[in-house]
Amino acid sequence: MKFIELVLQNFGPYCGKQVINLNPEIYEENSRPIILLGGMNGGGKTTLMDAIRLALYGHRAQCSTRGNLSYSDFLTQCVNSHSDPVDKTRIELVFEHIENDKPVKYRVVRTWGRNLKDGKDDLGVFGEDDKTWGIDALANTWDDYIENLLPLGISNLFLFDGEQVKELAEQEIPPPIVVDAISGLLGLELAERLAVDLEILVNRKRKEIADIKYLANLEEIENRLKEQQKEYDAETLNLASLQEKLKEVELRQQEVVDKFISEGGKIAGERSQLEKQKSEITASAEKTRQLMCELAANILPLALIEPLLNQIYTQGEKELHIQQAALAHDLLVARDKRLLDLIHNLALGDEKVDKIKHFINKENQSLEKATTEQPWLLTDSETLHQLDNIIHHHLRSAKNNAEDKLNILQTKEEEIITLERQIQTAASPEDYQRLVDDLQQAQQQVAEAKASWEITKRRLDELDINIRNTKKELENYTEKNIDRQNKEHIISSAAKVQDTLKLFREKLTLRKLNKLEVEVTECFRYLLHKSDLVHRVAIDTNTFSLSLYDLQGKPVPKHRLSAGEKQLLAIAFLWGLARVSGRRLPVAIDTPLGRLDSSHRGNLVERYFPSASHQVILLSTDTEIGKNEVETLHKNEAIAREYLLKYDSSTRQTTIQPGYFW
Repeated sequence: MKFIELVLQNFGPYCGKQVINLNPEIYEENSRPIILLGGMNGGGKTTLMDAIRLALYGHRAQCSTRGNLSYSDFLTQCVNSHSDPVDKTRIELVFEHIENDKPVKYRVVRTWGRNLKDGKDDLGVFGEDDKTWGIDALANTWDDYIENLLPLGISNLFLFDGEQVKELAEQEIPPPIVVDAISGLLGLELAERLAVDLEILVNRKRKEIADIKYLANLEEIENRLKEQQKEYDAETLNLASLQEKLKEVELRQQEVVDKFISEGGKIAGERSQLEKQKSEITASAEKTRQLMCELAANILPLALIEPLLNQIYTQGEKELHIQQAALAHDLLVARDKRLLDLIHNLALGDEKVDKIKHFINKENQSLEKATTEQPWLLTDSETLHQLDNIIHHHLRSAKNNAEDKLNILQTKEEEIITLERQIQTAASPEDYQRLVDDLQQAQQQVAEAKASWEITKRRLDELDINIRNTKKELENYTEKNIDRQNKEHIISSAAKVQDTLKLFREKLTLRKLNKLEVEVTECFRYLLHKSDLVHRVAIDTNTFSLSLYDLQGKPVPKHRLSAGEKQLLAIAFLWGLARVSGRRLPVAIDTPLGRLDSSHRGNLVERYFPSASHQVILLSTDTEIGKNEVETLHKNEAIAREYLLKYDSSTRQTTIQPGYFW
């Protein structure tokens, strides 16, 4: 895992947006582990450590200034007092780690305002192209995800400060925060959690056993089931018998119904309805005849002489045309004379004039010939128009109407004949009564057979439900007894498991601590300039306190160590724990040198800082990592980037600038 970038916006003393590049790789093949950040006391160094913890762990973060504050109160306290009330407070941490043998980058973003929504911040997790898409599923399960990368329980081994080192150095027994980290690192917390879970399980099983009520006798349940099954079998046979009887009476009913229909019983029962229907159809037919009589009393008889009427209409049109031609003859002659005079005046030529005269004479002769026929009908145009209406409209409509009425009348008469035939086939009143009695008797037998079958079927269904309930009761009886035995077995076995777990924890602790002792001894001897002072560091399996031994195996009292040597021992302890974890994680140290003298500082600067991890973030004052120490780190090519946390006491604001104090 490697931190790439940290962005602070309106967080603590950091007003506005401040960006810190934490990537230790300056060039592609030139990686230097140390990111050096300088700042005076109260200038915001610890706030940077809190920001990293807050970005990773949210409400679970163990921040230095939180104390007993609730998460919402702590977030409100972290808002920069000089920021605009509408601006958001924002923390972004970009880190890189290996997934499926490939480096993957994530940007974790937490934002909140002065008025918190639901008392918490807004979390977003973004991928490579972090400006375009977010990983909602990962944000929803972020706590579980970060526990796999950098568990909260061991985070204090990698993100620690000088006060923590000082406290660890001065106490005989490590503080609880370090003990928890050791337990998490060694896997001891799993064994302890399992022991607690076993105790909870035992208490739960005891309560369940106490809640189980006494059940009925098993033999009584089995006898009841046998009786119910016996009754069920008897009712099943009875139902089959009733089913056969029902089929017989239904067949008999169908025969009676067929006989009732074939012998006219149905028609006899419908006689009154048929006679009423016949009377209605007869009355309708008579009404249709009356309408046809009315048509015959009007214009309809003229249809008998329709050809003669057509001849009269044709003769009338012809005579009317002759009259019109006679009236127009004299007018046409006078017009022709004027036309010929006009033609002469136009001087068209004799040949053309002769052709025109010939045409006019021929037309006049045809007109005179048409007017020579003598009229004999002597009709006028009004009478001829009336005749046209009679022939082509009124008479045609009357004929169509008469034809429709005739078709209706024929249909009615056929219906009357059909009804009369049906009435004639109806049974006599005596035969009809006999058929009705037989039909009612057959229907009664079917109804009684169906009722018996349904009662038996209902009883059979009830027995089936009772049998299932009894079987379930028997099954529950067996299961609960087995379950009770299992619970008692679990309770009795839990004590054995607890003893085994205790032994396992002891052996696991011993095995893990042996490896840790070797690592801590190696780290301490590497940092200590007195290589012959301590030969071995031992760790107590219960309290995790440290004991020192010389080359002869004799104890070295811790009071013989100077304050600086004690701090080196504490740092060696933390360094050894980090190495035993097997996790390639960045190390961040706030106030790293404390009260070390120049000799011990030199060892720490030259040996620990460049080797503590692939990425080491140092937060120091100008008196801890001074000019000489910086020059040493530069000489060893250990510093990748330098920043100065510039604090303005008048505005109580901190800005981040490139470069260190010198």
